Amino acid sequence: MLLSEFDFDLPKQLIAQNPPKNRTDSRLLVANEPIIDAHFHQILDFIKPKDLLVLNNTKVIPARLFAHKTSGGKVEIMIERLLNEKQVLAMMKASRAPKIDSFVTLENGDKAQVVNKENGFYTLEFETDSLLDLLDQVGHIPLPPYIERSDEQADLERYQTVFAEREGAVAAPTAGLHFDKALLKRLKNRGIDHAFVTLHVGAGTFQPVKTDKITEHKMHSEYYEIEQTTVDKINQTKANGGRIVAVGTTAVRSMESAARSGVLKASKEETDIFIYPGFKFQVVDMMITNFHLPKSSLLMLVSAFIGQKRMMKIYQHAIESEYRFFSYGDAMLLEKTI
Repeated sequence: MLLSEFDFDLPKQLIAQNPPKNRTDSRLLVANEPIIDAHFHQILDFIKPKDLLVLNNTKVIPARLFAHKTSGGKVEIMIERLLNEKQVLAMMKASRAPKIDSFVTLENGDKAQVVNKENGFYTLEFETDSLLDLLDQVGHIPLPPYIERSDEQADLERYQTVFAEREGAVAAPTAGLHFDKALLKRLKNRGIDHAFVTLHVGAGTFQPVKTDKITEHKMHSEYYEIEQTTVDKINQTKANGGRIVAVGTTAVRSMESAARSGVLKASKEETDIFIYPGFKFQVVDMMITNFHLPKSSLLMLVSAFIGQKRMMKIYQHAIESEYRFFSYGDAMLLEKTI
């Protein structure tokens, strides 16, 4: 398939710059035939008892840092992932590329050394006993590039799911942002349980596919974990006739990565799985997801799940109905049709 088949025109005013007042106030497009326009708190009407929600419990770290070189030149650091207690993999933006072995000074005076550069990413080593504490002091929430404002205090809470637990993501698993604790409780009271996976979302999630033939695209790698307790819940749900409802593309990628052998297994490893039309899903039956960027790998994942023509029809409806797009935008509920 060609990249041009995954392009569409999106009016700029539909790109959400702020979250709704309440998490469950978001709109929900239910991709039935015909399409149903609802609100997220109504999702209880479309998921059945015995179904299982699978949520990504990764936690966004304050991954955006501002610093200066010894020459005084300004540097912006965007952490891609934590490597250990002192080192990170990061992108750096400066008028001149920082040199290997040079130091940059953060806003609080702490320093980081540039120890390596490979494939456009720098390895930085910080002079601190607690990197996460340092990030809490001087880091900024790494809002996506299409949110054209600086991060605010409110983003510390709202660009984070209510079930976030495992620190390591530099982007939120945005489908999970629509849930609050009260909604999860109501779902459980209806007989709809939930389980967790962890996938630490990297900044690569925002990168568009650039190859004309999508099969030539090389996916970025991300770390994920699925515990045996989650595997057992998924298997029991299927045995009881329930459906697996992935909350977000990261939950989809985690489960389908762990089932690549044909059997779902507990896993703790890297995945560079690229899901595009023709992919055979092993685990996921339904998906809750936000609206994605044109020409993105996430758009291709949705196309693999429901078909490219169906997806483009849904997106056209969303644009005409003025749904809000991307991270702070609205959601849709999809059922596998391929």
